[in-house]
Amino acid sequence: MQQKHIRQLKTLGYLAAGLLGILLIISAVERKGENRVVDVVVDIEPLPDSSLLIKREDVLLAIDRSFGYPLNALPVREVNMERLERILEEDPFVLDAETYINAKSKIFIHIEQREPILRVIDNNGLNYFLDRTGVRMKPSQHASPHVIVLTGNIPPYSDDFLEPDKDHLLKDLFELTELIRKDELLNPMIEQIHVTNRNEVTLVPKIGQQKIFFGRIRESEEKLERLKIFYREAAPYEGWRKYRSLDLRYEGQVVAKR
Repeated sequence: MQQKHIRQLKTLGYLAAGLLGILLIISAVERKGENRVVDVVVDIEPLPDSSLLIKREDVLLAIDRSFGYPLNALPVREVNMERLERILEEDPFVLDAETYINAKSKIFIHIEQREPILRVIDNNGLNYFLDRTGVRMKPSQHASPHVIVLTGNIPPYSDDFLEPDKDHLLKDLFELTELIRKDELLNPMIEQIHVTNRNEVTLVPKIGQQKIFFGRIRESEEKLERLKIFYREAAPYEGWRKYRSLDLRYEGQVVAKR
């Protein structure tokens, strides 16, 4: 009977110690929650060309506007990290935002930028970028990425222009841009795609005054393959820059004019 009583006392002692430990942890967490944010560390991943479309001050300004105060004026417990990430990802330059707070009450923010692949300057004066997924981005005040420029008679942008069942000239132009970008020979050569009022396309190389008449956007891969064959096999004999224009509109041919 006495041994049973001793065991009960030990059990109660263990429970009391465990409860005390839990209370101490809760108390420590509550005290930590009352601490103010010590610092906000912002890490922005550069684009492949090392450029930054958004900077630390832009990130902090967006946070201040949303929360109403700088984060380092708030207690840790009042900082909703999910809300913080959501605010940052609403910025058109931000593809992904990851945040966490360490034991020293410092908030760390890692930003992955959207990568522009195409700049659109249409006949109506609209000027914007498109990223890899077709999301529209305003020009950045900090950097101007060196990407293919799309000019001329461009149809209005719509959020769903890349949908598979969508018949949209901007979609065709976007896909043509992707074909050029992914080609090791053409990507460093072509800087502009111009669309006429008849929806015919002209490619403009980065060097010289040459024009490449592409015509309507159809059989794009075959036309670009003909252009590459010309550059690799025909042009080296006299130099491709001696030609004033190249015409891909005729089936199976590249018509070169000096």
